[in-house]
Amino acid sequence: MKNFIFQNTTKLVFGKGQIALLSELIPKDKKIMLTCGSGSIKKNGIYQQVTDALKRHDFIEFWGIEPNPTVETLRKAIVYGKENNVNFLLAVGGGSVLDGTKLIAAGIIYDGDPWEIVLKGHAPKSIPFASVLTLPATGSEMNIGAVISCHKTQEKYAFYSSYPQFSILDPEATFSLPTNQIANGLADTYVHVIEQYMTATGQSRIMDRWAEGILLTVIEIAPKIREIPKNYDLMADFMLSATMALNDFIRMGITQDWTTHMIGHELTAFHGIDHGASLAIVLGGTLRVLKEQKKGKLLQYAERIFNITKGSEDERIEEAIKKTEDFFKSIGLKTRLSEVGIGDETIEKITKRFNDNGIILGENRNVTSEVVKQILMSCK
Repeated sequence: MKNFIFQNTTKLVFGKGQIALLSELIPKDKKIMLTCGSGSIKKNGIYQQVTDALKRHDFIEFWGIEPNPTVETLRKAIVYGKENNVNFLLAVGGGSVLDGTKLIAAGIIYDGDPWEIVLKGHAPKSIPFASVLTLPATGSEMNIGAVISCHKTQEKYAFYSSYPQFSILDPEATFSLPTNQIANGLADTYVHVIEQYMTATGQSRIMDRWAEGILLTVIEIAPKIREIPKNYDLMADFMLSATMALNDFIRMGITQDWTTHMIGHELTAFHGIDHGASLAIVLGGTLRVLKEQKKGKLLQYAERIFNITKGSEDERIEEAIKKTEDFFKSIGLKTRLSEVGIGDETIEKITKRFNDNGIILGENRNVTSEVVKQILMSCK
């Protein structure tokens, strides 16, 4: 196991009725800006719960943060926040709203253009922010990462900020989610774990077991959620799985990959594909192209997750990859570029961008632009 320093400062406030605690969690002297998406929180009652809890607080609202939040929208929010002397942000929505809020929190006290923060890869400082989560997926409610798009340049990049002061997770907030958003969230959760788990064997027994526990949980609950999406205990497991998948708990002292995510971001940037959907398409290609360097972990994954113990090593690996893609299909997602109308032109664009930017990915730093092209070709 490698050396590491671990710290996660987010207070997790979990369970039914916990939104009411906003009145105690945010100091009364703060000027709050609620950051929100398209308006679904008004339909499912979350907005009413939030505003009821904040009735003794001074707050304004900013609406319209889209899925895959764009810097163009967030610039407007930053200007609005500055004009109103906002000093606390409350994201009410899914991971995209929270990702956007992280840039707003940094941009309110930044003199330059917020896209500069994204391109630098980190925010020098931020005003305090927190969240009321409505869609399990990104883990943004308990980590320092965010991913922002630029519509003008068709780019999508990650940057790092501060931890949310707190995040409220009420499983009942998920009861009105459409099927496709649940599927995307399940895929995002699953691939977050894979990016940290599917590297080299023998690094940490405890990290492996924690990661495998999340994977097995997602596989177990996914079909049940599709059958009874308003089951509190199922959605509680879903929410906590998504949070635990990317809050640093399963990455201590181990190597990580993130190839699938970086390629998936490009599919979203060029074609607007949902983030979770892009990961379901790319993961199989990543595993097929990199199966030699990931062989030990793929065999462990095959046995521990899918109980595959018979056949040659190559046969077990191929079966594990197939079962992974079958899982994505079972929740309604596509696993091939051709199924979403993407062909060679986009593959060449992505390859060129990785090459021009000198990007090298993977736990062994050997995934060059040419390897990225091989992965995408394997996803056709």
